[in-house]
Amino acid sequence: MTNRIIGYVRVSTDGQDEALQIDALERYAEAQGKALVLYADKVSSRKVRLQLDEAMKAMTSGDTFAVYKLDRLARSTRELYELTDAMKAQGVEFVSLSDSIDTNTANGRAMMGMLAVFAEFERDIISERTRAGLEAAKRRGRTGGRPAIDNKTKRQVKALFEAGESATDIAKEYGIGRSTIYKILNEEKTAGK
Repeated sequence: MTNRIIGYVRVSTDGQDEALQIDALERYAEAQGKALVLYADKVSSRKVRLQLDEAMKAMTSGDTFAVYKLDRLARSTRELYELTDAMKAQGVEFVSLSDSIDTNTANGRAMMGMLAVFAEFERDIISERTRAGLEAAKRRGRTGGRPAIDNKTKRQVKALFEAGESATDIAKEYGIGRSTIYKILNEEKTAGK
């Protein structure tokens, strides 16, 4: 089944209503004379969006991926570009109804080209800030990462664990992660071999 509209809807909370987005996508699909296959997530954009993943998997060449608004799809310009680039690679067009972006048109393709430039710019800025922050910290004598755990603490962790304390409780006691507790215990085992 080709030439469908893959519609994606996202609302941040259960209290929000996705009806506005769904109605707009239904009208668009009807105007295009195409079947609408709808995917909807009710999560913050920062969380895993399972329905978005399903929508991306469902796309086939000739389909059009449609959203009501760009911010319903992506958290950043970079993510938007990556998603639409994946669509393009599969032969899928992209439409954002409220933003008047349609990659079936020359204007829409030009807009996506500009988004690609902004995504690269955004990536470069983040990279530059990270490098500058690390260099500034290095000049101040900081090397990054968490401080090393001393041998005394490692012995105490091992003793508590052997006495029956849970890794979770030990981690809370020392303000370190549970995975660090297991790493310490594994170090002790390998050191004893």
